[in-house]
Amino acid sequence: MSEGRRAGVIAELADAAGAGTGARLLDVSSDADHNRTVLTFVGAPEAVYAAARRVADVAVARIDLNHHEGVHPRIGAIDVVPFVPLYHATMDECVALAHRFASYAAESLGIPVYLYAEAARRPAFRGLAAIRRGGFEELRTAIGTAERRPDLGPARAHPTAGAVAVGARGVLIAMNVDLAGGDATVARSIARAVRESSGGLPAVQAMEVWLPRRGTAQVSMNLLDYRRTPPLAAFERVREEALKCSVDVAAGELIGCAPRDALPQDPVAALRLRTFHPGQVLDPERLAIELDAARGDGRA
Repeated sequence: MSEGRRAGVIAELADAAGAGTGARLLDVSSDADHNRTVLTFVGAPEAVYAAARRVADVAVARIDLNHHEGVHPRIGAIDVVPFVPLYHATMDECVALAHRFASYAAESLGIPVYLYAEAARRPAFRGLAAIRRGGFEELRTAIGTAERRPDLGPARAHPTAGAVAVGARGVLIAMNVDLAGGDATVARSIARAVRESSGGLPAVQAMEVWLPRRGTAQVSMNLLDYRRTPPLAAFERVREEALKCSVDVAAGELIGCAPRDALPQDPVAALRLRTFHPGQVLDPERLAIELDAARGDGRA
């Protein structure tokens, strides 16, 4: 969601995610510079679908993109909703949930929807980059063109909530690395060396970010396949490239959750994490307990 500064709104979003029977909120990651909040919740398919609807309702009611600014790319108040198969769930189930939620957003909330990843209907929109190009500001005019028309909903941006990307995908690990010194130019050079598209690490997306509130540069990464590039390998590559520029890394940051087998034995020390809590670890045994506590049907 495109809100990372108003504590009251963030609390409303989190409450909506965990309010219903059968869904369990695992993590809330917010950042004022990114002006963004990531909610991670698990549960039975119907419970997760209902929770996503509740969160979307709050986001549309409380977030106005006309008064939003932050360093993270975004096209809408809800912005992106990925359904991820965990435990015994399948990708086909997640694609079906994505399509159902997309219909709700388009028909009940009046928001244009782009389907991405495994739920995509057009090859050009399998990745988020093409959907987010130019952000909310460009979307307001580009959405009427054939190239940028949405998959569902009106061919115009919602006046306050913009648009939303809805998809089904495998586990993605989002992590950031703050630099100890340097500027956005240095972070840009490091991001270019790290990301796969410019010859870096496999299955890694990376971009540079300047964080005015912290007064530091950051390399922000998505690890699309942690088995090919785990968090520790990505962190160490960022540090290696930073040292070439005569700077070091100050801290790492895990956004949302990561599977237990993706993390080093001591993730706080190895990744220099600024914050970390056990709920961010996707552990199959703990997930089973969480889901049993939420509803007891053993599905996620």
